[in-house]
Amino acid sequence: MIAPPVPRDPLLARIGQTPLVELPNCSPKPGIKVFAKLEWFNPTGSVKDRVAWFMVEEAEERGVLKPGATIIEATTGNTGIALAFAGRRKGYRVKTVVPDNAMPEIRELLEAHGAEVVWGPAGEGTRGAIALAKRLAAEEGYFLPDQFSNPANVQAHYLTTGREVLESLAQVDVFVSGMGTGGTITGVGRRLREHNPAVKLVAIEPHLGDHLQGLKTLQDGFIPPILDLGQLDGKILVYAKDAFFWTRELARREGLFGGLSSGAALYGALKWAQRMERGNIVVLFADGGWKYLSTGLWRNPSIDSREGLDDTVWW
Repeated sequence: MIAPPVPRDPLLARIGQTPLVELPNCSPKPGIKVFAKLEWFNPTGSVKDRVAWFMVEEAEERGVLKPGATIIEATTGNTGIALAFAGRRKGYRVKTVVPDNAMPEIRELLEAHGAEVVWGPAGEGTRGAIALAKRLAAEEGYFLPDQFSNPANVQAHYLTTGREVLESLAQVDVFVSGMGTGGTITGVGRRLREHNPAVKLVAIEPHLGDHLQGLKTLQDGFIPPILDLGQLDGKILVYAKDAFFWTRELARREGLFGGLSSGAALYGALKWAQRMERGNIVVLFADGGWKYLSTGLWRNPSIDSREGLDDTVWW
């Protein structure tokens, strides 16, 4: 796939072209400008709409996804929702395998979008959910997109997200993104490097033991096959408490209601900015905060405490 597919469905055609906005009240120095790519403007409210759309379109193009098929995927939320959305628009059934430590809202959101929820093995987290999804796909003949290994994930960001960033801002000195499957930092990074070989690519991941939905730590030993580690200039580890603080600060300073991974990414961008005197930093905000209201994050500052939070997958 060398160009973005053109959906015939008008709602799928709304995926992408999300705004890039400056965050003047978050800039740490006069010579540094911070810009945010607001991915909650996608139809289901997250960056994963891009990935789901590309994986489905590419599978149809190859002939491995046929009418009447069932799609199955392991997910902690956003990818499953995006696949359910794309699948329903295209006439496919969607099953999602969700880790048992996911927040309870996930099931309701997935089912609202038409997905069937299967819980992963107790205590086995994302790895267990991935293994179960693969087994069910093999046994039942379901189509498994496998976002962690699917090159269409990277292509989605190379052909759309990266291109859009450059259309909005010609000079990008640093790109910061949370690390989940690795598709965003790899795909956007390749596109930006073609334009400016000197651009710095910085990945954000949680500390081992901290859980932030959509972000993974490589310290647990699982490296997504599509992640190009050699492309990275650095990675910044973020504690959950810092992600919570900067999620609230984003709303307080800029009036932007981002999700928890947005707070983590902003924290990482500002940490990287400490080593710069001037330049443009682009940070990707993967989703909005409306999914996280049940955490009490915005009304209860004491939630900064890490105690009791590390066994939950946060949206």
